Amino acid sequence: MLSKAPVVRSLALLGPAFVAAVAYVDPGNVATNVTAGAKFGYTLVWVVVLANVMAVLVQYLSAKLGMVTGRSLSTHVGDRLSRAPRLAFWAQAEVVAVATDMAEVVGGAIALNLLFDLPLIVGALITAATSIVILRIGDVRGQSTLERVIMGFLVLIAVGFLAGLFVNPPEAAPLAEGLLPTFAGSDSVLLASGIIGATVMPHVIYLHSSLTVDRLGNRGDGLSVAELLRVTRVDVASALLLAGLMNLSLLVVAAAGLQGLPGTDTLTGVHDVITSELGAGVALLFAVALLGSGLASTSVGSAAGAEVMQGLLGIRLAMIVRRLVTVIPAIIVLALGAEPSNALVISQVVLSIGIPFALVPLVLLTADREVMGEHVNPRGLTVAAWGVAAVVISLNLALLGLTLTG
Repeated sequence: MLSKAPVVRSLALLGPAFVAAVAYVDPGNVATNVTAGAKFGYTLVWVVVLANVMAVLVQYLSAKLGMVTGRSLSTHVGDRLSRAPRLAFWAQAEVVAVATDMAEVVGGAIALNLLFDLPLIVGALITAATSIVILRIGDVRGQSTLERVIMGFLVLIAVGFLAGLFVNPPEAAPLAEGLLPTFAGSDSVLLASGIIGATVMPHVIYLHSSLTVDRLGNRGDGLSVAELLRVTRVDVASALLLAGLMNLSLLVVAAAGLQGLPGTDTLTGVHDVITSELGAGVALLFAVALLGSGLASTSVGSAAGAEVMQGLLGIRLAMIVRRLVTVIPAIIVLALGAEPSNALVISQVVLSIGIPFALVPLVLLTADREVMGEHVNPRGLTVAAWGVAAVVISLNLALLGLTLTG
């Protein structure tokens, strides 16, 4: 109950989780979820559901850390490491940022190619430039305005990605069977790791904590920490439920209508198959949603990279410089003629490997009474968080084994 916080005011406090949620429906998610459905049918439905449940817990802990302590996760980590370990920690986080931006910029470039037949490199440059404009809105008009802009993108993405469900609804029985944990060979383990990496994303674990550090200030003035945490739980649950539905719909649409069809191993091929199987209207909505996904998520990714650099190194680069640092690898990949959709899937695996470096410190900090005071995690929540970490690390070890033996 939010008895001391009027409903209208509580709704006004929603937003940080929706910014984080955009990263959960980025082009990398599209690639991994569509590939999973087209190759393995409903087999990996349980992975999408599990990943989304884990994401709710993780993002709540991140938001909670920033709100209670008034400091971001990267700042906490930076303060606890000496120079050499701090630089090493930042280096791995930067690799994750590059992988993140590669997925998002390449996805935006593919969408612009599908919609306007633009060369991929031109589309990548437009995507990167547009992200700067979006972030500039936040700089000029404030975080609240940026949150509303991102929420608008989420609505656009939802319409595009959910449309296929209404044209070709899934059968209930196979969908229910997909909730039973199982794999279909080593390739499905690789994709499962990619789905986890695309859903529980390290950069938004860092970013979410920075988005809530001012919630005890003007926007939360007069509300207790407990009341703000209740609003935060609503924020996280509603935002990630929407993101989870979109991710699940991508896999289900592919499983129901695209499984076994040639061409579904690339996003361009998926668009062509959707056109032939589900109609040009659904294909157009898919391409528009993919574009919205690339534009919004690369903006969030860039903001996350800047936050990590600031928190760990105390350095804040100009946004144009920050964009160049992470967008150049994506341009190089496209210029070398690499298959964009394969680059998307591999980038998600890199993200999965980076998750423990963000997740383990988050669990340790939120379980530390000296850091969190009376809002320290209950024992059950800490156990659940360590369970999430164990699942992710186990998948990463399986992935490493498959890579070394493959």
